[in-house]
Amino acid sequence: MELTIFNLFGIIALVVLSYLMLSVAYLFVMALASRFYRPEEKLTVKPFRKMAVFIPAYKEDAVILNVAEKALAQNYPSDLMEVIVVADQLRLETLQKLKRLDITLIEVSFEQSTKSKALREALKQCKDRYFDIAVVLDADNVMAPDFLLNIHDAFDRGASIAQGRRVAKNMNTPTAVMDAWSEEVNNSMFSAGQRVLGLSSRLAGSGMAFDFQLFNSVMASVNAIGGFDKELELKLIRMGYTVEYLAEAIVYDEKVSDTRVLTRQRSRWIAAQYHYARHYFPMACLELLTKGKLDFFNKAFQMVLPPRMILPLALFFLSLLFLLSGKWETALLSSTFLCLNFIAYVVATPSYMLNTRLITSMKVIPMAMLRLLPALFKLGEANKKFIHTPHTSTH
Repeated sequence: MELTIFNLFGIIALVVLSYLMLSVAYLFVMALASRFYRPEEKLTVKPFRKMAVFIPAYKEDAVILNVAEKALAQNYPSDLMEVIVVADQLRLETLQKLKRLDITLIEVSFEQSTKSKALREALKQCKDRYFDIAVVLDADNVMAPDFLLNIHDAFDRGASIAQGRRVAKNMNTPTAVMDAWSEEVNNSMFSAGQRVLGLSSRLAGSGMAFDFQLFNSVMASVNAIGGFDKELELKLIRMGYTVEYLAEAIVYDEKVSDTRVLTRQRSRWIAAQYHYARHYFPMACLELLTKGKLDFFNKAFQMVLPPRMILPLALFFLSLLFLLSGKWETALLSSTFLCLNFIAYVVATPSYMLNTRLITSMKVIPMAMLRLLPALFKLGEANKKFIHTPHTSTH
């Protein structure tokens, strides 16, 4: 009986190792491909398109005024852009200040607030106005001055959906540095690398642009509590659309400064990821075989990848397990993929971040991992309620 149990655990360990190795191989290929990414040549086609810039703001009194003011300062014809702030539970004094700006203010109130509800209500109230492009920001996002111009150029080249490059607004703590690094790795692996290989970029939840009518029609069926961008991404790619990536279209995004907040945020993301994995991955496998939908399968496959913070930890413990049980060759194989995992992260890191500051900030990783592990057992709860990430940086 003991031998049988031992063999069962050995088989399970090998299955888990195979899954982790496949994940590492996927990330390494995407990281390597990202090094060949080059922005497309810009066009100067007129006339300019009319844009609606949606900024859902849930309890974001500390940053929304600054973000709205910055949004109005775009190098884009002011008569062809409209900044639309969706105010959910903002204080009265904040609302009064926003009303003095040249923006459209839409006040909403929900029993359970979500970003998808706020956007649907904003679209409903804009149904009598004409727009060509819908741009979606978070309430902490600041667009680079030429962001909308870059979006315009991408749509002139034929894009229907485009994702800009989210870059850290702040790196004031080691946790914020790690969060900024994680964002750039995502830009490389899940945006630039994907496009080099002819696949769709990720949608990051903000800094996104859509053909307005397409966005309006798809959002009607998006009811996500968490991870609305993942649901939107999977729906659009299943319909046959391609998500472009615009590394030159920069939007500054506030990074989490505290490991506790980081853990809550990541648990929300992981919960959303596995929620959509259960729903879409079997469907994507079937449609790959019957309809050849490789792009859709690729996106669904990303939903079953292990969290990047957990992946090297799992490989380390598996290597140790195989080593202690005397399986030297398997331990070497596991260790090799652990090293390959770290190499993939280095390759995906932009040169400006490869410095001692990044290395020093890695001291927060063990604590973040320890806090994230218990959260993995509560993923079902995390996806049943909206988890708000507070923002304070206006720098």
